[in-house]
Amino acid sequence: MTHSIPHVRLYVNGDFDEKLLIVRDGLQICLFLPHAHETLKPHIQRALDIYLHAIGRESLSFYVDPDGQWQSLDAAGWDFIQQELHEEFGSRVHMVGSSAPGESTTRHRFRFQYVGRLEDSYWPDSISALLMTFPTKFLEAQGPERFRALALEIVGSLPFGSGHAGLSFNGVPQASVVRDEMKALSSRYPAMDVISLDDVARDLGTRVRAPAWMNFLGPPVLNELGGIDALRTKLHSPDTTVQALGPDRAVVTLGPYPEAGDTEQGQTLPAYREFARVLEPWLYQSSSPEQRRFLD
Repeated sequence: MTHSIPHVRLYVNGDFDEKLLIVRDGLQICLFLPHAHETLKPHIQRALDIYLHAIGRESLSFYVDPDGQWQSLDAAGWDFIQQELHEEFGSRVHMVGSSAPGESTTRHRFRFQYVGRLEDSYWPDSISALLMTFPTKFLEAQGPERFRALALEIVGSLPFGSGHAGLSFNGVPQASVVRDEMKALSSRYPAMDVISLDDVARDLGTRVRAPAWMNFLGPPVLNELGGIDALRTKLHSPDTTVQALGPDRAVVTLGPYPEAGDTEQGQTLPAYREFARVLEPWLYQSSSPEQRRFLD
């Protein structure tokens, strides 16, 4: 299973000629929530608690303060996180960490990021969004079924409109210094996601992003697809499963484990392409190359 996951490490030069790791292969769970923060507070707190239980509280070591600066996640930092999560209106939480022995960076193995929108947002298509990341070794150590069960536990009672879980480029893949490398890697490994949570939270609306290993669908898209039973009839790949998560939400899982694909080796991921064709009318920015990677 793990041989199909690319080993990705992109470095940039830091101070004193130090090599800094800014992009690595990993996994993510990402949920898009068409609700204002004030109604989501208990759900996001529950998701954070489950995440911390799975990775260990010490695995997060930095947070972004109100001035946008990284700070050590000490006791005062955790107090700030709790205060921010329980703000009455909008909320922004961003935590990262931590390094494995011998690695040159401490910030790209785990990440918890939440954007809780205001009730009266300036952006008409804005939503709330939640992102959690993991190193690939989490999957290797615990297996795909444990990761899938964790994703379903985190989703739990979250009132998502859509979301996904699967392979990703973790760290800072949008950095200009790695733009060319990321363009090549994203083209080669189409099922490894690159996401800017702030951008998507501002613009997604009721649309969905391109397929991943696990795909969470709720209203209105699932309803417009005809519901869970109708969706099942549209998907014919033998390893694709559609599981109900209540009367109006479902998860579509594309195979028993996450795959990256590899266009150089002819691994085009037929199940992902089939699902993309079903989702095409609702795809987010469907004219962009990134979101059409399973269609063209």
